[in-house]
Amino acid sequence: MSLDANEARRMLQWLADAGADEALVDEPVDRYAVANRPMMEVPVAAPSTRTNELSPQRVSPAPPPLPLRQAPAQPITAATATARELAAACHSLEELRAAVEAFEGCALKTTAKSTVFSAGPADAPVMLIGEGPGRDEDLEGLPFVGRSGRLLDRMLEAVGLSRQTNAYITNVIFWRPPGNRPPTAEEVAMCAPFLLRHIELKAPKVIVLLGATPLKHVLNAAEGITRARGRWGLYASAGVEIPALPTFHPAYLLRTPSAKRQAWQDLLSLKLKLREIGAA
Repeated sequence: MSLDANEARRMLQWLADAGADEALVDEPVDRYAVANRPMMEVPVAAPSTRTNELSPQRVSPAPPPLPLRQAPAQPITAATATARELAAACHSLEELRAAVEAFEGCALKTTAKSTVFSAGPADAPVMLIGEGPGRDEDLEGLPFVGRSGRLLDRMLEAVGLSRQTNAYITNVIFWRPPGNRPPTAEEVAMCAPFLLRHIELKAPKVIVLLGATPLKHVLNAAEGITRARGRWGLYASAGVEIPALPTFHPAYLLRTPSAKRQAWQDLLSLKLKLREIGAA
C-alpha cells in the first residue's frame, strides 16, 4: 500500500492520538496483511535472538461474531403507525428526507432547530449510524460536525474514508433531545421506521454502529458496546444481509482517550472487510 507524505502524516498523527507511540519490533509489520491471513497459514518463525520480536503465535484471532437476532419489536402507537406508512411510501432517499422533515409525530421536533437527516454521497459503500444530533449538529443541520465529528473525520481519513467520497453518516433519531440527553425508547420507536427504511434505501455494503444506541436498535444486541465492539454482526432485512460493525462513539473516545486503541483495531477490521467484499 503506497501513501503520499500528507496521508502518512495523518495516519501517524491518528496513531499517536490513539496511544500507539512506541515501537515494539525492529522491522515494520503490515497489520492488514497479518490480520487478513488465516491463522493456519501463518508460518512458524525461526527462534530469534531479539526477545521483543513479534512471533506469529502472538497474532490473536478475530473476535467471535455477534449472534444473529431479529430486529427489535417497536410499540405500535398512532405516531409509529404514521411513521411506518410514510416510510413505506418512500422510494428514494430524497423522498425519505422529505417525509422525515414533514413528520410531526415526535415531540423532539418542537424543541430542535433542525432536522438532521444525513451527510455523504448516496452511493457510499459505508453507512455510519450514531445516536442523535447534538448542539452543533442541531445548529448546522448536519450529523457529526462538532468535536466528535472532527474526530470521526480523522478516524475515517486514517483508513481511506471520508464523508465527501465514500462514507454516509446518519443517526438513530433526527432531532436533538433537549440538553443532549439520550433519546427515550418512545422517541427511538417513532424514528425507527424511518431509520430502517433509510438503511433499506441506502443499501450500504457495510454498516458501522457508533455507540450503544444504534447497536441496540439496529442489531437488537443484548451485549453492551464495550463487549460488542469489534465483533461483526449481520443486519438482516427484506432478504438482504449487511455486515455491521459496532464501535465506540467518537464522543466516548473524547472522554476516554485510552479506548482509542480499541477503536483503531475496529477501523483496521473495517478496512479489511471492505477489501474482502471488494468495496475498498
